[in-house]
Amino acid sequence: MPQSDAALVCHELRRTFSTTLAVDGVDLTVPTGSLTALLGPSGCGKTTVLRMIAGLLSPDSGTIRIHDRLVTAPGVALPPERRDVGMVFQDYALFPHLSVARNVGYGLPRRPRGARRARIAEVLDLVGLGDLGHRLPTELSGGQQQRVALARALAPSPAIVLLDEPFSNLDASLRNTVREDVRRILREAETTALFVTHDQEEALSLADQVAVMDAGRVHQIADPQTLYTSPASRFVAEFVGEADVLPGTRAGRYLVDTPVGRLPTTEAVTTGNVAVVVRPEALRVRHDDQGGATVVGIAYFGHDQLVNLRMDDGRLLRARRGPRLDLERGQRVGLDVDGPVVAFPDHGPRSDDLEEAPAGDGAQLELSA
Repeated sequence: MPQSDAALVCHELRRTFSTTLAVDGVDLTVPTGSLTALLGPSGCGKTTVLRMIAGLLSPDSGTIRIHDRLVTAPGVALPPERRDVGMVFQDYALFPHLSVARNVGYGLPRRPRGARRARIAEVLDLVGLGDLGHRLPTELSGGQQQRVALARALAPSPAIVLLDEPFSNLDASLRNTVREDVRRILREAETTALFVTHDQEEALSLADQVAVMDAGRVHQIADPQTLYTSPASRFVAEFVGEADVLPGTRAGRYLVDTPVGRLPTTEAVTTGNVAVVVRPEALRVRHDDQGGATVVGIAYFGHDQLVNLRMDDGRLLRARRGPRLDLERGQRVGLDVDGPVVAFPDHGPRSDDLEEAPAGDGAQLELSA
């Protein structure tokens, strides 16, 4: 992408803490007007990248451009207040002794009093808090405090808004609602945003593009559908969404033999041994007393269910099915896989391949025979 079309361009960012390499050559481009997620497990370096973009940390090497203006480079280190960025911190960082309106106006540059009040009122209306400007932050709910922090970041009309784990302090019951509110607000404000998260569901449901990080590196940047259906590495496949991995051997240019049968692949197979990614929604379970798997658990969510299966070789798989309860623990079943699968060169067994598969997140009812 040409830099003129990007709100943010990071090139070869590196940062070391003592002897730990936290960020290792990160390249990242955020298109103007987009919502981009920086997704990865705890300790992968994603928050360090965000803080370097904000100017709160300096990289050991690399460059950062914001709207084609160089803000970080050898000999260049613009302070945070000159970077034209808004920041929403994980703990919101609101001033408890200031009203909501004064919190929002804190970061505004000097301007006539009337214009300042008008801008504060405008962004408070945007986030749905137009009648709460006189209150203190401690008088608001967690979701309302989140929106105050967002209003404060939006008030100066920054080139990009940076959000650090913006929903992690909210109760689970509030997260979905607040996430949708934040996305709507950012869209209505026509603001470019980059947010850090370890929550894959959050990243996939909110972002236009997702950059997946691990061990200080970006493994893949893509839109959510591409990331899910065409992962660039086994790490991405297993981290983004639910996935089980089966051993396979090449049976043709686009065919592999696996413990659940011969399967077509999305890409040509170039090695003899492969690791085959099977998503739970692609695994079909059929009643078969002579089948090669046994139902060992069912997590029921109402709208669907996650069936845990143990194959005869001890390997565990998961199948996501509709709400109809027609299976029970201990039942023998056969397995099929819908559609082509993603296969990666197999670099040897991993210790977690035969571990117990998780039943899933959220409220559930465990069914037993």
